[in-house]
Amino acid sequence: MASSSSPAAASGANVAEFTVSELSNAVKRALEDGFGHVRLRGEVSGYRGPHASGHCYFSLKDDKAKIDAVIWRGNWSRLKIKPEEGMEVIATGKVSSFPGSSKYQIVIESLEPAGLGALMAQLEERKRRFAAEGLFTDERKRPLPFLPRVVGIVTSPTGAVIRDMLHGFRERFPTRVIVWPVRVQGDGSAVEVAAAVRGFNALQPDGVIPRPDVLIVARGGGSLEDLWGFNDEIVVRAVAESAIPVISAVGHETDWTLIDLVADARAPTPTKAAEWAVPKHADLLEQSGKLGLRLTVAIRRVLDALRRDLKSAERGLPRAEDLAALPRQRLDHAAHRLDGALRARVQRCHTRFFQVAGRLPSPRSLVVQHRQRIDATGVRLGRALSANTQAHHTRHVRIASRLHHRLLEVRISRAADRLDGLGRRARECLGKTASVRRARLERASGRLQPAPIRHRVERCGERLDALSRRMQRAFASGLAERRQALGGQAKLLSSLGYHSVLARGFALVRDGTGATIRSAHAVASGQVLEIEFADGRVQAEAKGEASAGRASRGGPPPSGKAATSVPKKPAKGQGTLF
Repeated sequence: MASSSSPAAASGANVAEFTVSELSNAVKRALEDGFGHVRLRGEVSGYRGPHASGHCYFSLKDDKAKIDAVIWRGNWSRLKIKPEEGMEVIATGKVSSFPGSSKYQIVIESLEPAGLGALMAQLEERKRRFAAEGLFTDERKRPLPFLPRVVGIVTSPTGAVIRDMLHGFRERFPTRVIVWPVRVQGDGSAVEVAAAVRGFNALQPDGVIPRPDVLIVARGGGSLEDLWGFNDEIVVRAVAESAIPVISAVGHETDWTLIDLVADARAPTPTKAAEWAVPKHADLLEQSGKLGLRLTVAIRRVLDALRRDLKSAERGLPRAEDLAALPRQRLDHAAHRLDGALRARVQRCHTRFFQVAGRLPSPRSLVVQHRQRIDATGVRLGRALSANTQAHHTRHVRIASRLHHRLLEVRISRAADRLDGLGRRARECLGKTASVRRARLERASGRLQPAPIRHRVERCGERLDALSRRMQRAFASGLAERRQALGGQAKLLSSLGYHSVLARGFALVRDGTGATIRSAHAVASGQVLEIEFADGRVQAEAKGEASAGRASRGGPPPSGKAATSVPKKPAKGQGTLF
């Protein structure tokens, strides 16, 4: 019995059978149940970036062994540190297997660098590479604007950094601040910071959101892992390509990142970055006052020096009276000569005019002369005619038979007509000459008439009338304004006077001297009072003494006492003026 069972047991005839899938799944469950979550330290090998599906496949190795690693797409986006080829990391995850190839692997859920040594080595490598490209040279750094109109800040909107910076701006110099909210830690922070820097540079200076004059990239202090996003290549190159000057304010004074080296200025703290971005308003006022005082003193000194030089030059120059004496004498001499020459010329013209006028015959004498000439001509003509007549008579007598008297009459009539024509021409010439001389005399006399003076006097009179009318209008307008102002003051007096109060039912109480009584305690028993109403005044005599309790409670006055001895409490909402 024993011999027959041993071969069967040795051959495994009673062992349960498994399929390949069942065995693979059993091994997978055994690995997952046996190890659970582990922390595995190793060097990244075979990293080629995320797969098309979003998963990431690579290996972790050390000097003796190697294990496959996988990061699912959901965990990849939440990783703080992304794997890089040759990077030493500490991976946290579950040990499992892939049944399709019967290989075990680690499914990574979180990834962190294996100590500061790896991060520092990677940081130094990037620093050497960027320095070789010339991104850290001082020649490419630009000066910060003295007084920026707009300041752009790239930081988290929920942290204490932005509040401290805004407080610093309010304390020093209030200016317009534009905040671009980003994540400053964790996955995706580097991409958001780079996008913010490039977004600020893409703004237009005159757009709805103006382009900042200076940028501040700010974050509070933290560990190297917390600040690792500001060491990313995309952030460094975005800051290097920025056309706007950038101030790096990442971490505390002892912290440093690659963005500090490529930025145009590095502030030890975010608050100090706000102080660097804008000047202090009080310092500007003090500096402006000092410069203004220096400018005033310098101007005064220059003016004093110029005044001294002017006085020195003035002492070397001759007096103005001496310089003008000789030209003034020449001017007086020339004026005297010109006056004498003008007088002499006027006198000569006057004398010549009278000489010419004296040589001209008068119209009457001309007529007489022409008449004498005509008479003499007539006498000579008569004599000649008589002689001619006599000669012709003789001839006529001799040739009477051949001539007729009509021929002589015709010739005589022609001579008379010719004589009349010559007389008319003489009279016309005399009239033209006299009219020309009369016109010249009238023109000369027109220049000596007082018409221009009369015209000027008339214009001055018209101007005086216009000014008088303007004065009357201005006086009437001013009088109307004064009357309107007086009416307004009268209405104001009427509204503020006590008579309007009396018209509403109040009364004014005076004592015997006319002084106003404002309190019931000021009235003595038997004192004569004068009560003024809106329609008149009455005399009254006070009886009894004032009762403060009744006055305060507003009760009726006691019987037999004058109502004026106790002041009546005014109604609710209605005050008293007395």
